[in-house]
Amino acid sequence: MHTTTRRLFLTGIALLAVAARTPCAGAQTTLPDAMQARIDTAARDVLARTGAPSASVAIVRDGKIVFAHAYGSARLDPAMPATPSMRYSIGSVSKQFTATAILLLAQRGKLSLDDKIARWLPDLTRANEVTVRQILSMTSGYQDYWPQDYVMPPMLKPTTSRAIIDEWARKPLDFDPGTRWQYSNTNYVIAGLIVEKASGMSLVEFLRKEVFAPLHMESVMITDEAALGPTDPERYLRYALGPLRVAPKEGRGWLFAAGELAMTASDLARWDIAVIDQAILKPASYQAQQTEMVLRNGTGTGYGLGVDVSMSNGHRLISHGGEVSGFTTQNSIYPDDHTAVVVFTNLDATGASGQIAGRIADALFSATDRDTEKAVAQARSIFEGLQHGTIDRSLFTGNANAYFGDQALADFASSLGPLGPPADVVQTRQSLRGGMTFRAFRIRAGLKTVSLSTFTLPDGKLEQYQIASQ
Repeated sequence: MHTTTRRLFLTGIALLAVAARTPCAGAQTTLPDAMQARIDTAARDVLARTGAPSASVAIVRDGKIVFAHAYGSARLDPAMPATPSMRYSIGSVSKQFTATAILLLAQRGKLSLDDKIARWLPDLTRANEVTVRQILSMTSGYQDYWPQDYVMPPMLKPTTSRAIIDEWARKPLDFDPGTRWQYSNTNYVIAGLIVEKASGMSLVEFLRKEVFAPLHMESVMITDEAALGPTDPERYLRYALGPLRVAPKEGRGWLFAAGELAMTASDLARWDIAVIDQAILKPASYQAQQTEMVLRNGTGTGYGLGVDVSMSNGHRLISHGGEVSGFTTQNSIYPDDHTAVVVFTNLDATGASGQIAGRIADALFSATDRDTEKAVAQARSIFEGLQHGTIDRSLFTGNANAYFGDQALADFASSLGPLGPPADVVQTRQSLRGGMTFRAFRIRAGLKTVSLSTFTLPDGKLEQYQIASQ
C-alpha cells in the first residue's frame, strides 16, 4: 500500500537457480529485437540483484501495448514460471482509481473538490476545515494508519473502513490542512467512503461500471475480499538477507480504496492508455489530477490527486508506486510521449519494480530520442578519452578547454582509468539554463557509478563536462 521502498536486497543462491531456469515466460512484443534484449537484461539483472522472484512487465508506446513479458518464478515451491496472464496486487497504484472516481462524481455535480469532508463524514477531526482536494493530495493532516512495510498483528484480523477512520481520522491532525504534505493511506479510506456516499454504490461497483468494464479490464480482482488464487503469484518477504518466505495476507477490510486492486500488467497498461488518451475524464479533470498540489506557503509537493507529478529526463511523468504484503508495483505514464511502463514484482520492501521501470524508460527514450542518443554516445566517447588523459578539444569551448588543463587531465586519467570501460551511460535529466542545454548522466564503470553534468551551446560545443562521485 505504500510508495516504493528504497531498501535493496541481495539475491539468494536458490532464487538465482530458479530464475535462471525461467528467464522469460509467456512473452509478446512488437518491439525491435535489440530493444527487447535491453529490457530483458534490465529485468533479469534487477531480479538477480534484489532477490525478487518474478516480475511482470507491460509497455505502452504510441497508445498501444507493445510489450508484455514475465520473468522468473511466480511460485518457488513447487516452481511455477511467471506469465503475463497472472494478476499481482498493485497496492497504492489503486489510489489513482479512487481519485478518478471522485473526479467523475465532481464532473456530474455530485460533489466538489473544494467540499469540506463534513458534508459526508461530519464526525472526523476538523471535518469542517479539510477539503476533498486535500484528502486526495495528501495535505489534509490525517495520520497514516499503515506507514510500516510489514503486516502488524492487528492487521491479520478483519476490520472495516469505518473502524479505520474511527481510530485514525478522529485523532488530532498531524498538521493544519494545506500546510504540509504527508503520505497517508487514511486519506484514501476517507475518499473511498465519500465515493460510496455520493454515488449510492460501493466503490468496487462504481469502478467496475465506470472504469473496468469500459476499458475491458477483465482481470481485476479485489484482494480486500480474498487472496489471489493458486494460478497467480505467491507473495514473498525477506528478513534481512535471509531466504524468501511466504508473506502474510492482510485481514479483510484493511486495503479498501487505498490499495485493494489486483490485475495483470496488461490491464494496468490499458488504464494507462486511457489516461494518455483522456478517455475516462474530461481534460480539465485530468489537468486537476496531474497538477501538483501547492502548499499554503507556495511550496510544491510533487503530488497531484493520487499520482506523483514530475519531470524525468525532460519527459513529463505521472507515476505512482505501490506495496502491499508480498507485492510491489511501479506505474509510470509519460503522457506527452504516449508511453507507459508497468512493472509488478512479488516481493515486498524492495525497490525492484521501480528500478526495472526506470531502466526500461531509459532504454525506450534513449532509442527514440535522437538528440539523447547522440548526447549519450558523445558522453561515452569523451569519458573513454579522459580515462587515457586525452580529449578532442574541437568539441569544447574556450572556457571548457581552459578547465581541462594538464593537472585536470592527469587527475581524470588516474581516477577514471582504473575503472575500465564504461558499461552503462544513461542520460537522467535535461533542461535549459543560461542559453545552453543542461544534461545529467549516470555512468557505470567497473564497480563505480559516477555522475556527469554537461552544458551544450546551440552550436553544439560543450561548455562543461564535469564528473563527480555518485
